[in-house]
Amino acid sequence: MLDLFGKAILDFQTNNSPEDIITETNISETDKMDVAYLFRSYKEMPKLEKKALQLSKGKVLDVGCGAGSHSLYLQNNKNLEVTSIDISENAIQACQLRGLKNAKVQNILDLGNEKFDTILLLMNGTGIFGTLADTSKYLQKLKSLLSSNGQILIDSSDIIYMFDEDDDGSKWIPADGYYGELTFTISYKNQTEEPFTWLYLDYNTLQNAAFANGLQCELIEEGKHFDYLARLF
Repeated sequence: MLDLFGKAILDFQTNNSPEDIITETNISETDKMDVAYLFRSYKEMPKLEKKALQLSKGKVLDVGCGAGSHSLYLQNNKNLEVTSIDISENAIQACQLRGLKNAKVQNILDLGNEKFDTILLLMNGTGIFGTLADTSKYLQKLKSLLSSNGQILIDSSDIIYMFDEDDDGSKWIPADGYYGELTFTISYKNQTEEPFTWLYLDYNTLQNAAFANGLQCELIEEGKHFDYLARLF
C-alpha cells in the first residue's frame, strides 16, 4: 500500500514540499485537496466538527484521525484522554510529531477490548465502512467499544444531489447497490493508489442500520450541504 494520503500529511508536517492531493470518484471528476486543510485549527473547522468536539466527553477514541487536528483540540484544549487511530503509518507519525500523546497505527476492527465514552468518526466518518453491506460489522465493533453511557459521534452526507435528474425530478441512480457507495482513487506526487470503496450514508439509512444493530440514533445538526452530524448510543 502506498499510503499517499498519509504521505501528504507527513510531507506537510515535515515541510517536505507538500503538494495537493488529487481525488477522483466513479461519479465525479478529479478534485484537488490542499493538505493544509487537514491541519486546520478549531476556529477553521466546519460547524458540524465543532459541535462534535463540544459534545465529546470522557475517554475518547478518534477513528481515522488523519493529521490529528480533532484529537489535538480535545487533548490540549479540553484536557481529555484521547486515543487516536488510523491505518496510515505516515499520518500517525505526523500526529506524534504534532504532540499527540496516544496515536497509533490501528484498524478499528482489530482494536482490543477497551471502552470509550466518546467515539469520534469525522470528515465523513461513515466512509471507513466501505459498503452498506459492511456497515453492521463496523457498528457492532463500535458498539462493543462503548462504555455504559458512551456515544458515537459520526458525520456523513446524503450525496443524492450528485446524481442527474429526469424532467419529473426523479434521480438517475445506479440500480446495482446503494448510491452512497463510491469508488475513490487518490493520487499524490505522480503516484496513484489502488482504488478503494468509501461510503456516504444518508441519515435515514444510518438510523436504520443503527436500530438494526441495537443502537439509538439521533440527528444532532445538519450542515449547509446535505451533510449532518449524528449521535449513536
